[in-house]
Amino acid sequence: MILVAYDGSDDAREAIAHTGRLMPGATTTVVSVWEPFVDALRHTTFGMGTLMAGTVVETEIDEAKRAESRESAAEGVGLAIEAGLLARPRSESRVGSIAGTLLLTAAAIDAQLVVAGTRGRGGFASFVLGSVSNALVQHADRAILIVPAPALAERRATGTDVG
Repeated sequence: MILVAYDGSDDAREAIAHTGRLMPGATTTVVSVWEPFVDALRHTTFGMGTLMAGTVVETEIDEAKRAESRESAAEGVGLAIEAGLLARPRSESRVGSIAGTLLLTAAAIDAQLVVAGTRGRGGFASFVLGSVSNALVQHADRAILIVPAPALAERRATGTDVG
Protein backbone atom coordinates (compact mmCIF):
# COMPACT_ATOMS: atom_id res chain seq x y z
CA MET A 1 0.00 0.00 0.00
CA ILE A 2 1.20 3.47 -0.95
CA LEU A 3 -0.14 6.70 0.52
CA VAL A 4 0.01 9.68 -1.85
CA ALA A 5 -0.57 13.13 -0.36
CA TYR A 6 -2.77 15.26 -2.60
CA ASP A 7 -3.78 18.91 -2.29
CA GLY A 8 -4.49 19.75 -5.93
CA SER A 9 -1.15 21.48 -6.47
CA ASP A 10 1.00 20.84 -9.53
CA ASP A 11 3.59 19.15 -7.31
CA ALA A 12 0.96 16.79 -5.89
CA ARG A 13 -0.18 15.96 -9.42
CA GLU A 14 3.40 15.15 -10.37
CA ALA A 15 3.77 12.99 -7.27
CA ILE A 16 0.84 10.88 -8.47
CA ALA A 17 2.15 10.68 -12.04
CA HIS A 18 5.64 9.76 -10.83
CA THR A 19 4.24 7.04 -8.57
CA GLY A 20 2.43 5.59 -11.58
CA ARG A 21 5.63 5.59 -13.64
CA LEU A 22 7.67 3.96 -10.86
CA MET A 23 5.11 1.44 -9.64
CA PRO A 24 2.39 0.84 -12.23
CA GLY A 25 -0.54 -1.09 -10.86
CA ALA A 26 0.35 -0.34 -7.23
CA THR A 27 -2.45 -0.03 -4.71
CA THR A 28 -2.61 3.54 -3.45
CA THR A 29 -4.64 5.66 -1.11
CA VAL A 30 -4.84 9.30 -2.19
CA VAL A 31 -5.12 11.41 0.95
CA SER A 32 -6.35 14.97 1.21
CA VAL A 33 -6.06 16.69 4.60
CA TRP A 34 -8.45 19.40 5.72
CA GLU A 35 -8.12 21.69 8.71
CA PRO A 36 -11.05 22.24 11.08
CA PHE A 37 -12.16 25.88 11.21
CA VAL A 38 -11.39 26.38 14.89
CA ASP A 39 -7.88 25.00 14.44
CA ALA A 40 -7.29 27.32 11.48
CA LEU A 41 -8.38 30.29 13.58
CA ARG A 42 -6.04 29.30 16.37
CA HIS A 43 -3.13 29.54 13.94
CA THR A 44 -4.14 32.92 12.55
CA THR A 45 -5.94 34.91 15.25
CA PHE A 46 -3.93 34.49 18.42
CA GLY A 47 -6.10 31.70 19.79
CA MET A 48 -9.45 33.37 19.12
CA GLY A 49 -10.69 30.18 17.46
CA THR A 50 -11.82 28.81 20.81
CA LEU A 51 -14.53 31.50 20.88
CA MET A 52 -16.05 29.99 17.72
CA ALA A 53 -16.03 26.38 18.94
CA GLY A 54 -19.38 24.67 18.66
CA THR A 55 -21.08 27.40 16.64
CA VAL A 56 -23.27 26.91 13.59
CA VAL A 57 -20.70 28.82 11.54
CA GLU A 58 -17.97 26.39 12.60
CA THR A 59 -20.12 23.39 11.67
CA GLU A 60 -21.03 24.80 8.26
CA ILE A 61 -17.45 25.74 7.43
CA ASP A 62 -16.15 22.35 8.55
CA GLU A 63 -18.76 20.58 6.43
CA ALA A 64 -17.70 22.64 3.40
CA LYS A 65 -14.00 22.01 4.04
CA ARG A 66 -14.63 18.28 4.53
CA ALA A 67 -16.57 18.16 1.24
CA GLU A 68 -13.79 20.06 -0.54
CA SER A 69 -11.23 17.61 0.84
CA ARG A 70 -13.29 14.65 -0.36
CA GLU A 71 -13.55 16.21 -3.82
CA SER A 72 -9.80 16.81 -3.85
CA ALA A 73 -9.09 13.19 -2.89
CA ALA A 74 -11.50 12.00 -5.60
CA GLU A 75 -9.74 14.22 -8.15
CA GLY A 76 -6.43 12.69 -7.08
CA VAL A 77 -7.86 9.20 -7.51
CA GLY A 78 -8.85 10.08 -11.07
CA LEU A 79 -5.28 11.15 -11.77
CA ALA A 80 -3.94 8.02 -10.09
CA ILE A 81 -6.12 5.77 -12.23
CA GLU A 82 -4.95 7.65 -15.35
CA ALA A 83 -1.37 7.02 -14.15
CA GLY A 84 -2.04 3.27 -13.98
CA LEU A 85 -2.50 2.95 -10.23
CA LEU A 86 -5.22 1.18 -8.27
CA ALA A 87 -6.49 3.98 -6.07
CA ARG A 88 -9.02 4.92 -3.45
CA PRO A 89 -9.69 8.32 -1.87
CA ARG A 90 -9.34 9.27 1.77
CA SER A 91 -10.06 12.59 3.45
CA GLU A 92 -8.54 13.26 6.86
CA SER A 93 -9.13 15.99 9.40
CA ARG A 94 -5.84 17.60 10.36
CA VAL A 95 -4.50 16.41 13.70
CA GLY A 96 -1.51 18.56 14.67
CA SER A 97 0.57 19.13 11.55
CA ILE A 98 -0.33 18.05 8.03
CA ALA A 99 2.75 15.84 7.95
CA GLY A 100 1.77 14.30 11.27
CA THR A 101 -1.72 13.61 9.97
CA LEU A 102 -0.29 11.95 6.85
CA LEU A 103 2.03 9.78 8.94
CA LEU A 104 -0.81 8.77 11.29
CA THR A 105 -2.90 7.87 8.26
CA ALA A 106 0.00 5.91 6.74
CA ALA A 107 0.23 3.90 9.96
CA ALA A 108 -3.54 3.33 10.03
CA ILE A 109 -3.58 1.89 6.50
CA ASP A 110 -0.20 0.17 6.88
CA ALA A 111 1.34 2.06 3.96
CA GLN A 112 4.87 0.98 3.15
CA LEU A 113 5.56 4.25 1.33
CA VAL A 114 4.38 7.86 1.59
CA VAL A 115 4.69 10.00 -1.55
CA ALA A 116 4.41 13.79 -1.67
CA GLY A 117 5.41 16.67 -3.89
CA THR A 118 8.13 19.08 -2.86
CA ARG A 119 5.70 21.95 -2.43
CA GLY A 120 1.97 22.14 -1.98
CA ARG A 121 -0.45 24.95 -1.40
CA GLY A 122 1.12 25.96 1.89
CA GLY A 123 2.14 29.48 0.88
CA PHE A 124 3.30 31.78 3.65
CA ALA A 125 2.29 29.37 6.43
CA SER A 126 4.51 26.71 4.91
CA PHE A 127 7.37 29.20 4.72
CA VAL A 128 6.99 30.13 8.38
CA LEU A 129 6.13 26.73 9.83
CA GLY A 130 8.24 24.51 7.59
CA SER A 131 7.26 22.43 4.62
CA VAL A 132 5.17 19.29 4.77
CA SER A 133 7.72 17.39 2.68
CA ASN A 134 10.55 18.34 5.04
CA ALA A 135 8.48 17.35 8.09
CA LEU A 136 7.61 14.01 6.49
CA VAL A 137 11.28 13.21 5.98
CA GLN A 138 12.23 14.35 9.48
CA HIS A 139 9.49 12.46 11.36
CA ALA A 140 8.81 9.39 9.23
CA ASP A 141 8.74 5.86 10.55
CA ARG A 142 8.50 4.47 7.00
CA ALA A 143 9.83 5.15 3.51
CA ILE A 144 9.16 8.60 2.07
CA LEU A 145 9.40 9.64 -1.58
CA ILE A 146 9.48 13.38 -2.29
CA VAL A 147 8.88 14.20 -5.96
CA PRO A 148 10.09 17.53 -7.37
CA ALA A 149 7.90 19.51 -9.74
CA PRO A 150 8.81 18.89 -13.40
CA ALA A 151 10.02 22.47 -13.96
CA LEU A 152 12.25 22.35 -10.88
CA ALA A 153 13.62 18.93 -11.82
CA GLU A 154 14.41 20.23 -15.32
CA ARG A 155 16.22 23.31 -13.99
CA ARG A 156 18.25 21.17 -11.62
CA ALA A 157 19.05 18.62 -14.34
CA THR A 158 20.41 21.40 -16.56
CA GLY A 159 22.34 23.02 -13.72
CA THR A 160 20.35 26.27 -13.72
CA ASP A 161 18.97 25.66 -10.21
CA VAL A 162 21.29 23.63 -8.03
CA GLY A 163 19.67 24.59 -4.73
